[in-house]
Amino acid sequence: QLADEADDARLRALVSETPLAEREHRKASRHADRLRKHRDTLSAKIAALDAEQDELLDRFGAT
Repeated sequence: QLADEADDARLRALVSETPLAEREHRKASRHADRLRKHRDTLSAKIAALDAEQDELLDRFGAT
């Protein structure tokens, strides 16, 4: 959804060719990029925690 909003802002900036529209596009694009990076970080943390949980469950089952 945020990527769509950034794309819409980009199109508005291209069509209107105003500094304000260009600033809005850059702002929306940066926001979408930050959220994408945050999502990727959280996904990596979840994967690491899942692997750690599996390891702990394996050790618990082995005792």
